[in-house]
Amino acid sequence: MKSLFLKEINAFFGNLLGYLILALFLVAMGLIVWVFPETSVLDYGYADLEPLFTYTPYVFTFLIPAISMRAIAEEKRNHTWELLQTSPLSLLEIILAKYFALLVLVFLAVLPTLIYYFSILQLGDPAGNLDQASFFGSWIGLLMIGAVFSAVGIFSSALTSQQVVAFVLGVFMCFVIYFGFSALAELNVGNIAYWVEELSLSFHYMNLSRGVVDSGDLFFMLGMIWLFLGLSVLVLRKK
Repeated sequence: MKSLFLKEINAFFGNLLGYLILALFLVAMGLIVWVFPETSVLDYGYADLEPLFTYTPYVFTFLIPAISMRAIAEEKRNHTWELLQTSPLSLLEIILAKYFALLVLVFLAVLPTLIYYFSILQLGDPAGNLDQASFFGSWIGLLMIGAVFSAVGIFSSALTSQQVVAFVLGVFMCFVIYFGFSALAELNVGNIAYWVEELSLSFHYMNLSRGVVDSGDLFFMLGMIWLFLGLSVLVLRKK
């Protein structure tokens, strides 16, 4: 399992595309947080990193499916999936090795955003004037969103041997679980609006953003992760 995990990491950083994807993410978030007039924290008048936590899920909706689309689809296209299945690893271990590799990539993408935290601490008046509980709750929420989207990406890649199709499916499913249920809840259909909203990933992310790391929100996200990883195993086992 360790060798497959390292193979996935090396495959990502073994070509220019991997570095390009991470660079584009950091440049995009840097422009949103510091440069664009509508979202720049320098124009807020107070120390806050709300744009970072508001817009990163939007970027993740496209970034993570782009990273994960090759996880299984490429193995199928290159006819190496059958060889991988003959290894001593079980199907679940293969899925987990690929999933943990994606988690490392997501963590490496989010880690440099801590520079924004230290920068805004110094820009506050007085220095350090920042709601740190809210920041770290939101930061943990971003990691959890990345973890859920990675599981979705693995599942979409398991459904097809075409990377482009896996990317489109991944973007669609990430969009639905983050934005879709909230949009349905806003329709106020009967008395089920609240229950529908609780199925939305954005609902639990906003709870974490308040600075209170509630176990219910974490369990919901962990449940989503195991749901999509379990579906990936079932799909591959059926095929």
